[in-house]
Amino acid sequence: MANMPAAEVHITAGLVRRLLAEQHPDLAHLPLTPVANGWDNAIFRLGNGFAVRLPRRRAAAGLIRNEQRWLPELANGLAVSVPVPVPLRTGAPSPSFPWYWTITRWVEGTPAAGIEPGDRGRAAADLAHFVTAFQRPAPADAPHNPVRGVLLSGRSAAVERRITSAGLSPELLGLWRRLRDQPGWTGPPLWLHGDLHAANLLLDARGRLAAVLDFGDLTAGDPATDLAAAWLVFDRAGRRTFIDTVTAGCPTDAATWQRARGWALCIAAAMAATSDDHPGNRSMGLRILDDVLTDEGPR
Repeated sequence: MANMPAAEVHITAGLVRRLLAEQHPDLAHLPLTPVANGWDNAIFRLGNGFAVRLPRRRAAAGLIRNEQRWLPELANGLAVSVPVPVPLRTGAPSPSFPWYWTITRWVEGTPAAGIEPGDRGRAAADLAHFVTAFQRPAPADAPHNPVRGVLLSGRSAAVERRITSAGLSPELLGLWRRLRDQPGWTGPPLWLHGDLHAANLLLDARGRLAAVLDFGDLTAGDPATDLAAAWLVFDRAGRRTFIDTVTAGCPTDAATWQRARGWALCIAAAMAATSDDHPGNRSMGLRILDDVLTDEGPR
């Protein structure tokens, strides 16, 4: 079975309540509700206005620190009003819990992953505006991420292994190699969210973008990584809106869009190959891979 990584700490509401009492006692009386338990983090809703986010394994602990260090600065400079999970308070390692953790503002909305791709189109222009606003030149000390923003060739062994081990369409191997070999990014490293798929987006009741979540993969590099959202999030019509809106705000060549398609294949192959215990993630990955095969995008 290929499953998501196991938790290294058992995070319960009782543990979170104890941490709040130790470090943020003025919030410890608020109602606490488990919300999500993902690859890297457990999330609880605290009262009506807060969310508590705690790493569930050591590999994710440094990602929380990156968010705490960089998100306040990056959010302050954004030219769009889309909320991001800027830390309001932080928790420190203690005898009760070994890593840093974060309290953020709670944003109402529905995860885009719970909405059919054909009903996400009203968020396409919003996400395009967010991506183009976020992708600014990054400083030399921006977080390094070995699996995002890098040359696609560096991901090739993992992608090909997943395609084979998960019994995915053989067509994907040939397509991956063509996309992997596209001309690379020659501009400066740009800020990247790093994981812009539907589970990390909230939509409001009108279907508009309400928030962008989970900046754990925050890094700098090839903008094609985040442009992969064209395939990761939308159907063909929404994808066209996203691509057209990005291109209108920031002229983007065909090679970059083809690398974006490659990043979508890379990320979706991981979803499909490592989600035996999360069938929703696997089905999302398979849907994306089908779109990557059938919709070439700009060429």
